[in-house]
Amino acid sequence: MSGKVVRELIHSDKAPKAVGAYSQAVRANDTLYISGSLGLIPETGEMVTGGVEAECRQALTNMGHVLEAAGGTFNNVVKVTVLLADINDFAVMNNVYKEFFTKNYPARAAYQVANLPKSGRIEIEAIAVLGEIEEKQESPNRKRKHHI
Repeated sequence: MSGKVVRELIHSDKAPKAVGAYSQAVRANDTLYISGSLGLIPETGEMVTGGVEAECRQALTNMGHVLEAAGGTFNNVVKVTVLLADINDFAVMNNVYKEFFTKNYPARAAYQVANLPKSGRIEIEAIAVLGEIEEKQESPNRKRKHHI
């Protein structure tokens, strides 16, 4: 028998309001699923000016507020998906990304997409595991086991 899953909708007034049929984030037990974050200014809902660098910084700032509302930080993030209007902006995104994720980087995928809401240049979504973090580094000399 499995136990009940506790599902909680997470909202931060410091991040842009959801403009559709979605929540800023949903917590299922200790896993937090964060909706795609754009470079929107929370107070106005308008896109920040300054191109992909400014949009990325604002999107991650918004995501940080949602993480905080759930009791987490960027250290709790285990998976990030980045959607770019132009994959050639990857290096710019990566430099800003490293301002927010400074060590023990989460798994990540980045894709170029045909279009983003509000003519955005970048959208970022994430999955986090909430609770106390215990970092365990893999030794560079450790032999990896492969199971089939």
